[in-house]
Amino acid sequence: MANEAEEAVEGISRAADSIVEATQELPRNLDFLLDVYLQVTVEVGRTKMTIQDLLQLGQGSVIELTKLAGEPLDVYINNRLVARGEAVIVNEKFGIRITDIISQSERVEGLG
Repeated sequence: MANEAEEAVEGISRAADSIVEATQELPRNLDFLLDVYLQVTVEVGRTKMTIQDLLQLGQGSVIELTKLAGEPLDVYINNRLVARGEAVIVNEKFGIRITDIISQSERVEGLG
């Protein structure tokens, strides 16, 4: 029985050593995350419409949105609201200037 206990302790010791070795190989900073792609979405506004109204849309149709002109745009990362900003033009393309970062408490409230 003592032999079995010694073998068990030895096995646990080997497992602990391998865990220590594995964690020492991990980078000590977050550089490995810098190449991770995230989906960034900027929401201009929302609306609800019937399928009938949707099918009647054509070139030149105007869809009224819930947001007012000049109101901050919502910035989502992986479908989570993280910031608000304003539309800008950069090199003849649309962009967004971040004006407000959503606080942690606001993000938690948004989950419910």
